[in-house]
Amino acid sequence: MIVVAGSINADLTVNVARHPLPGETLLGTGGGITPGGKGANQAVAAARLGSPVALIGAVGKDANAAPATQLLADAGVDLCAVETLDDVTGLAVITVAEDGENTVMVIPGANAGVTVDKHAELIERAEILLLQGEIPAKSCERAVAIAQAAGVRVVVNLAPVIPVDPAVLFAANPLVLNEHEATLVAGQLGLEAPVTASDLVRAGVPSVVITYGADGATIADAQGSTHIPAASVKPVDTVGAGDAFTGALCHMLHERALLIDAARYASRVGAFAVTRPGAQPSYPWPEDELPELD
Repeated sequence: MIVVAGSINADLTVNVARHPLPGETLLGTGGGITPGGKGANQAVAAARLGSPVALIGAVGKDANAAPATQLLADAGVDLCAVETLDDVTGLAVITVAEDGENTVMVIPGANAGVTVDKHAELIERAEILLLQGEIPAKSCERAVAIAQAAGVRVVVNLAPVIPVDPAVLFAANPLVLNEHEATLVAGQLGLEAPVTASDLVRAGVPSVVITYGADGATIADAQGSTHIPAASVKPVDTVGAGDAFTGALCHMLHERALLIDAARYASRVGAFAVTRPGAQPSYPWPEDELPELD
């Protein structure tokens, strides 16, 4: 089982011809609410591909709680550890330009109240614990401590990059970052930017995956580093593509795949996701045909 401790958001998406300049007002379209949040996105991505997944998280007592969890339930994610708190459900306001690039502003809401101690037994029964940066750092740190004591593999996608105890980074196998996040994590570890995946491994992280969008990804561990190409696709919406990659990566690791093979598959899943609008709605099921790598 993959246990994800992470965020659950309602995504408010606005489509624009281009992103506005500071102080500028543009007309847009859309305005619909879809489910999101990095934790929920990654849980859906892995579950749709066939992995058993449980989510530790929280929603608020508002109208957004139901749509935020709908596709989690549809994918078969175990939601027994999702609590309802006296707060609003996390909200992400997303603008998507015609070229597919996006900006995201996140209001944490109930995600700021996610704790893990009462769910320690669930973490201890997992094969993989997956974490991101949209829940409190202390909750991430406690979840890692529980997992390590039980011999559970830890995967960390520190997005967004929040200050965490270095023990979280050194427990990650792998640590999954995009190129911008890698620069910020380098600062936390006292490294000079720019850094490579191998630099982070030499600093003490067991294995690292750095994604570069259309330029693919690089993986590194003690045996060396390898570049993984991307698939050539026409992007429609890049929202949630990194989460599709990470969820697919964990799915393959749960299937006992080597990291290099898991990353190749994840790259194809991420490419599939950008060809469809939205985050969770764009993620493939096993019967979907994935693009081939270049």
